[in-house]
Amino acid sequence: MSRNVVEDTDWAAFDHFIESLPQLYPALHSTLERERHGHSLLYRWPGRESGTPTVLMAHYDVVPATAEGWTHPPFAAELTGAGEDQTLWARGAIDDKGALVAILEAVEELVRTGFQPAHDVYLSFGHDEETVGSGGRTIAAALDERGIRAALVLDEGGAVVERIFPGVHVPIAVVGVSEKGITSVRLTVEQHGGHASTPPRMTATVRLARAITRLNARPFPARLSETTLQMVEMLGAHATGPLRAVFTRARRLQPLLRTVLGRLSDETRAMVRTTTAVTQLSGSLAANALPETAEAVVNTRIAVGSSVAETLTHLRRAIRDDAVRVEAVDASEPSPVSPADGPHWDRLASAIGAVHPRAVVTPYVMLGASDSRHFTGICDAVYRFTPFELSADERAALHARDERIRTATWFRGIAVYAALLRAS
Repeated sequence: MSRNVVEDTDWAAFDHFIESLPQLYPALHSTLERERHGHSLLYRWPGRESGTPTVLMAHYDVVPATAEGWTHPPFAAELTGAGEDQTLWARGAIDDKGALVAILEAVEELVRTGFQPAHDVYLSFGHDEETVGSGGRTIAAALDERGIRAALVLDEGGAVVERIFPGVHVPIAVVGVSEKGITSVRLTVEQHGGHASTPPRMTATVRLARAITRLNARPFPARLSETTLQMVEMLGAHATGPLRAVFTRARRLQPLLRTVLGRLSDETRAMVRTTTAVTQLSGSLAANALPETAEAVVNTRIAVGSSVAETLTHLRRAIRDDAVRVEAVDASEPSPVSPADGPHWDRLASAIGAVHPRAVVTPYVMLGASDSRHFTGICDAVYRFTPFELSADERAALHARDERIRTATWFRGIAVYAALLRAS
């Protein structure tokens, strides 16, 4: 069992995508240098002078989808509505082809107008972020080998959102300055098989189910990272109602704040602790045979300030059964924290503010994982922000049915990328 199943990938579709780009963006391809790293792409836009470059990132692979349950087929890219309500329905509209194409559109238009950045700009487009992330890792390693350090790296992440914090009625642009570690933990129980008509009192699957139940009953302790405290304090200044007093006194009221965030929503609960989710299960290959091996994969998102080792220790203590083997697969530690001030932060905040002047730009810890974690070795200012306004329903469609984006939102995202590039 593995979460990184890539055997069924349709590589012809990836090749077609790569071959189509020069036709779709001729000005960009006549000016920028392009190199392939497998199916991942790295573009270099030469600057007018020497200096540390900017790296814009995205990925064009998507999670699988079938048409079942979708309002519009996931790969038909159908448009509905008009004006501000016009919507594009498609897998990858937000995660993350929407951002990739927005970057290409911004660069294409700037090249057409004769613009050239002051310093080099790199575009890094991964092909397998949703599985193993080898493309992003390979590109980061190639830049490192060439001695290239970046001034700023921007990848997918937070967005412009509203009503995620009670009492805060202005738009919030949440910019990831770090991201949780991600580790798949395999739980394995092995025992003798046999006919299902004479089962022992404790089968492998029962033991595994007990381990999962115990794990679910013992969540990780809630903690507030420095980044989360900064975010809450910043938003508190814009809050109304009784929670304003809590948010603006976040450091002194940490026990109360941990309780509040732990109960507001799934998103805020994940902000304050390491999370676990059992995502895969396997047992016997036959309906009438006892399994000789029962396995579960626990997708674990490790909070900043914790570690893979600390996470495994917690899991083993929660399960309390030496017959259940607990092992990490594809382990990744939480990312270093980038600064939420200084020239590179200010450049990104200014680009966001130019398009969304009412938005409060705040740091946060990204709950998911991205290819940008591979770039922290060549850049101290790695940020995770997708410049789209996303409603709660639109965010809920990520990796789910009916993924979609409003075209007006997408055009404003292009404008944010263009503003950032003009300051590069």
